[in-house]
This record gives sequence, C-alpha cells and structure tokens, in this order.
Amino acid sequence: MMGTRSPQEKLFAADHLYLDYVGRETLYGYLAQNRRHLFRDEDFAALYCANNGRTSAPPSLAISILFLRAYEGVSFVEAIDRTKYDLRWKVALGLEVEEMPVQKSALQEFEAKLVIHELGEALLKKSIDEARRAGYLRNRKIRVALDTTPILGKGAVKDTYNLLAEGIVQLVCRLAEVDAEAPAAWAERQGLSDYFGSSLKGVAAIDWDDKKQREKVLTAIVGNARQLLDLAKRFQEAHPEQAEVIATAAALLKRLIAQDVEEKPGGNCRIKQGTEKDRVVSVTDPEARHGHKNASKLFNGHKAAVAVDMESQLIGGVEVLAGNAGDQEKSLELVHQTERVMEVTVAETVGDCAYGGGPTRRAFADENRILTAKVPVISNGDCFPKTEFTIDLEKMEIRCPAGQTTNECRLAREGERKRFQFDAATCQSCSLRAQCVRGQAPRTISVQAEESLQQQARAHNQTEAGRKTLRERVVIEHRLARLVQLGIRKSRYFGRIKTCMQLVMAAVVANISLVAGYCKRQGAPAGIPSQETVYDTNIGFLRVLFVILTRLFVRHEPAWA
Repeated sequence: MMGTRSPQEKLFAADHLYLDYVGRETLYGYLAQNRRHLFRDEDFAALYCANNGRTSAPPSLAISILFLRAYEGVSFVEAIDRTKYDLRWKVALGLEVEEMPVQKSALQEFEAKLVIHELGEALLKKSIDEARRAGYLRNRKIRVALDTTPILGKGAVKDTYNLLAEGIVQLVCRLAEVDAEAPAAWAERQGLSDYFGSSLKGVAAIDWDDKKQREKVLTAIVGNARQLLDLAKRFQEAHPEQAEVIATAAALLKRLIAQDVEEKPGGNCRIKQGTEKDRVVSVTDPEARHGHKNASKLFNGHKAAVAVDMESQLIGGVEVLAGNAGDQEKSLELVHQTERVMEVTVAETVGDCAYGGGPTRRAFADENRILTAKVPVISNGDCFPKTEFTIDLEKMEIRCPAGQTTNECRLAREGERKRFQFDAATCQSCSLRAQCVRGQAPRTISVQAEESLQQQARAHNQTEAGRKTLRERVVIEHRLARLVQLGIRKSRYFGRIKTCMQLVMAAVVANISLVAGYCKRQGAPAGIPSQETVYDTNIGFLRVLFVILTRLFVRHEPAWA
C-alpha cells in the first residue's frame, strides 16, 4: 500500500528550525518551500496496490530524495546517509533532525517502479508545471533547439577474446541455474573452468605477438562456444519454462561470434577485419555501441538527445539513443514530446548540420513544421563542390561554373536521387577541367529527392533572420553542459531505458534550478502561501522558544531530580 505524508507539519521539522540557516534561496530551500505541490503522493498512486501489502515510504518523499541524489550526483548509499546526517537534506525534505525516513532497498525499488511504469515524461512535466506556476514560463508557442551528447556506458568494454569469454560465462550461468548448481562447478564439469578466471588472455600461456598462436586460441574459444550453444539447445527443449532466458543468452553469444569472428578454410578462425556496423561492445550492457561525436572523438555507450526551449532554456524533451545512431534520429519524436510535456506548439525547430539532411527535412515538411539547420556540405577535394553548380529543378537542368548545361540524368537509386552527367567531349575540352574533375570521365552531379528543400534551406540560412536563428542555437550547448555537470556523461545503469531515467532526473533538476534562480532574481517568495504557512509564521517564535525550553529541561533534568 502507498504511504502518505501527513498534511500536518511536524513541530520539530528541520525546515521550520533551520530554513533560514540553510538558505531560502538555495535549491534546498526552494524544495523545502515547494515540495508539497511539486511532488505529491497522489501523483504516484498507480505504482501501488490500493488495499493490500505493507505501507510504503511516501512516494513524495522518495522522489524528493531521488531529486537531491541527481542534484548532488551521489550513490543510493550516500543518499540515504545524507537524509540522516546532512542538515540541508533534512531541511529540503522536511525531516526532523533525528529522523531516518527510508531504507536503500525501498528507494531502489521506488526508482525501479518509475522505470517500469515509464513515468519519466510525467516527472519532466512536473518541472515544467512548476515553471509555469512560478511565472518563469508563459509562452504557448516556442522555438526548440535539438542536440546530442555522448553517454559513456556502464558495461565493461573488452577485446574479442574476453568478450567471447564473457558471453560463454553468461550462458554457463543460465544453464547452471537450470541444474541448480554453482556456475564455476558446472563449468568445471564441462571443461570450461578457464573462462571463470579474471582474464582469459591471462590464462592462455602463448606469445600474443604470434598470429598463429592467437588464431589457435580463438579457434578453441569458438569451438567451446559452439559446443555450449548445442548444449543450450537441448536444455531449451528439456526445460521449456527456462527456454526464454537461455535463448537470450545463447542469441548474444551467437551474435558475438558472428560480428567478430571469421572462419578460414580448414576450420581455423581469425578476427574479422574492420568493425561491424552495429557491433555489441559489452556483454554486461548489450545495448552499448561504438559511437563518435566527431571524427576524432570516439566513445562506447549511448547518446543523450535533448530538446530545449530557446527562450526559457527549459528542457522539454529527452531521449537516449544508441551510441552509433545519427544525431537526427527521433528528432520529430523529441518535438512531439516537448509539445506534450510543455503543453505548447513548437513553431520552429533548430539544429546543427546533423539535422539538415534531406530525409530529416522531408519528415518535418510532411508535418508542416519549420526546421532550421545548416545544410551538410559535401566536399570534393580541390575540385568544384556541388554548390558551385546551378541546379534548376523546374527545367531539370544543371549549369556548371564554365557555363555549360546538361539535362541528361538517370536514377542513381530508385526513388532516392538522380545523377546528372555532362557531355564527355565538352568536359574534355573545358578550360576549367583541372578544377572540376579528375580522371577521364565527365563530371556528374547527384541530386537528392529533397533537393528543393535543401535549396530553400540554403537561401534561408543566408538571410539575417536565418543567421540569427542559427546563432541562438547555442543555448542548447549551455543546457547540455549543465546536464553533464549533473553526471550524465557516464551512465549509472546498464541499458538505455534505465539510463533514460537518469537523464530525466538530471533534466528535472536543471529545470527546477532555473526556476529557483528566477524566483531569486525576482525577489518573490518561492512557495505558495497557505493556511499552514500563515499559521507557522505566527507561532514561529513560540516554536523556537519551546524547542529551547525543551532542550534546557532535558539538559537540567538530573539536577532537578
């Protein structure tokens, strides 16, 4: 059953005694004055059984602790300790000085419920509602900026040998569970005990500079993996109740072999050249991927995609993408999420050149949405780029820098783009040929299906309004920097779903911090006056006097006895 906080204020609550000491204008003070309407117990009623089970910790208290945990970037253990010993947390949560509100396991269980019931968007909306209540957000039509930043995965990233070994260990653990046996003992019976050391490469006594010896070890690992997969198939047939769990571990091991191993004629194996496009990099976090923010900045993990109101800088949409996903992926979904969360209409979406590709522009145009982003530049070495050619889509004609035109075109890919080609003889005799094309073939120009949208974007971006909008996009860099400051650069969890909850809590903290700062600048009281607030103000002096007399009584009691 759901526990609730009493509407009656506690006489010795820390926020009554030490609010001014901690600071009304701090985030702790803001939470102390606004927690009753910011996080309410009834908002989380769907997470609990209405009339059965033990009474839980009040969800309004639990979510407030998670909020402070995200703000300070501490572990669950440290968060619980702060509720016991940190006066700032006591004030923010409205606890008595000696009160211990919740255990670590209960807090973890509450967060798990938030993830399972997908309440991330509802929590983000809470921060936006608070911004409207405080008067920080007033507009119903906004412009949003989109961008991404890397999130380093929690899972250990290992080389092919140890990655395959971990895949074998994971499948061994699932099969050992079926036999109700310890994994190490089960593995020893199957002749797989070497995989339960700290590192398979450390156990193998070979010269790792010798290619033949490396391939011999890899062949043995793949052989053991295939034998284990055959055994797993028999286990699935014999134990259908465990078939799904076994199948998941077996599928991961098969994928690790397929992505990293190439079988040579004769049965030997070697590591594949290059990197598989969607390569799994970690057994403990199978959703992590090789990613790159730019050509020189590589990482392993996920991407945080964020939508920010360009005027208020409030975060209205968040998503966690695969590390190897394009920045533009789910850009429309972020806009839709922002409209739901902020209850607004997005009049314009702004992004960098990653959002300026043809398919993304087409998706926005199909919904009659305005997208402002730089058009990706396709370089051509030292030769004339495509932008030096005049493309007339009405006449289906292209004019080159030398003044020559062509109407000859063919489909490069069905439904995707057209390729125009200039006359070979004309190109051969052209005085600008050395600046236009290499080799003997004539110059060709590819035209996208969305070429007209790209032309409109180039023209708009060259106007004063377009340049101003692209400059204003910098606000999202500030918000991403704030999220990184709140700890999203490294995931605390395995998998994108849980990592998204971490991102949501950081976004909620970032939004509430903006609102608290706004209230501080305005010099207005942060909380909503209520009957209880007025009552507390009137008897505040009496309460403090009562506390002093009580402590004196306790201190001098032995002398009076």
